[in-house]
Amino acid sequence: MPNYANDPSKKSWLEIKNESDFPIQNIPFGVFITKEDVITIGTRIGDYAIDMGALQQLGYFEGIDLTDDMFMQDTLNDFISDGKKTWRLVRNRLSDIFLDSNPKLRDNDSHKNVVIFKIDDVEMLLPVQIGDYTDFYSSKEHATNVGKMFRDPENALLPNWLHIPVGYHGRSSTIVPSGIPVHRPYGQTLPNGETQPVFGPSRLVDFELEMAFITTDANLMGEPVSVAEAEASIFGMVLFNDWSARDIQKWEYVPLGPFLAKNFASSISPWIVTLDALEPFRCASPEQSPKPLPYLQQTGSHAYDINLQVAIHPENSVETIVSNSNFKYMYWTMSQQLAHHTINGCRVNSGDMMGSGTISGPTPDSFGSMLELSWGGQNPIKMNDGSERKFINDNDTVIIRGYCKNNEVRIGFGEVSSKLLPAIELKF
Repeated sequence: MPNYANDPSKKSWLEIKNESDFPIQNIPFGVFITKEDVITIGTRIGDYAIDMGALQQLGYFEGIDLTDDMFMQDTLNDFISDGKKTWRLVRNRLSDIFLDSNPKLRDNDSHKNVVIFKIDDVEMLLPVQIGDYTDFYSSKEHATNVGKMFRDPENALLPNWLHIPVGYHGRSSTIVPSGIPVHRPYGQTLPNGETQPVFGPSRLVDFELEMAFITTDANLMGEPVSVAEAEASIFGMVLFNDWSARDIQKWEYVPLGPFLAKNFASSISPWIVTLDALEPFRCASPEQSPKPLPYLQQTGSHAYDINLQVAIHPENSVETIVSNSNFKYMYWTMSQQLAHHTINGCRVNSGDMMGSGTISGPTPDSFGSMLELSWGGQNPIKMNDGSERKFINDNDTVIIRGYCKNNEVRIGFGEVSSKLLPAIELKF
């Protein structure tokens, strides 16, 4: 099935700004609610949200084998379950509907009035019902930096790190879309020099610059997904801020890993950008040495050149860009992560989410967390308003942006923006 929607020469009859993340070549998928309180599956072109439920009711997807209510649901899970052939057919059809030379919707005002909304007039919702969430730890630079800070600098990587995509199972109930604020969490910490823990709000709340991929029904229990077949089970990607409470994590993570320090909140961008849309931005991964075991070996280009940026916006002030990184720095690819995740027969379902792990580049300005940027608080970051940050302050908003760009087209993710609110007052 040809991927017609990626044709860089295509133009839309909708007005699209030159540097928009959402040209007609993107066509991401999401879920939104209108001013009339109608929840629908949709796509975005420029600064317009497109009601795909209305398009389906009006017959614009005729000829594509879809259930009658496919796009009139409040999650994308059923659509994702239909598989790559259906995703591509629908994306190609949307590209055709909004092509500048196609008059069918362009010249039908009554249809346009129920299909097209200004993006500011809709509220974006969580795009999928996330049944399970796994977070990987796949940036060599990040793992090395953390190892230098907390272990032996000469042996920063643990012995298994170069052999397996390390990961842990997280909590899906507190994954929220962009715009939903997050409260500073409580937990136990062990103050420096003390032998007994104390309880209270985390003092070292951090962002983690990540991306996440969304899967379809990849396998049955007991059946692995091969590294060669893994990409066919990946629907698309979102930006991901995997909030972290560093002081809580330091005390609790031995011996079983992250718990309260990680499960209080994770924030995602609301539009899922498909792997089809990202196809022009494939690139080589970092060289892997030693060579992975056979079930993780792959040839060809399986990384993606996605520019990433993190900004901190203090309340009633101006933002400061604190990191510029790129998804291509990841040591382990998404295909390898999914293949490893299922090699023991673990079942992966439609709507499951896999976090990349913190994405850090090779230079200090490309590190993907305040833990690294301030080097554990030793080197505070100077903000544009004259203040300093070691970690995230109450009422700071963390903004992550991401996009791909070549000489022909820009494909972006928009942003995930979330404000850190003070801890809730506890009453015992």
